[in-house]
Amino acid sequence: MGRLFDGPWPIVIIIVVALLLFAAPKLPGMARSLGQSMRIIKSEVKEMKNDGKPETTDSSGPVEGTIVNHPKAQPGEPTDGTDVPPSTRA
Repeated sequence: MGRLFDGPWPIVIIIVVALLLFAAPKLPGMARSLGQSMRIIKSEVKEMKNDGKPETTDSSGPVEGTIVNHPKAQPGEPTDGTDVPPSTRA
């Protein structure tokens, strides 16, 4: 009988069974809070990695400049710089 606690596995099994018996109703809430904590830690680590890097500009964003008239503007279409699709398109 003295060999019950010789290795770590019997102790681990006893702890798991005790957790399931006494903390079963609280396990979903604990898992949810653990997941939220992991997400927060990941985002903080990502922000720490990006702190020293300069912010890059994305070329797909809006571009400031002047509005020019459409090069193939036909008579009767507005020439105030708004781009209206031709009336021949479906």
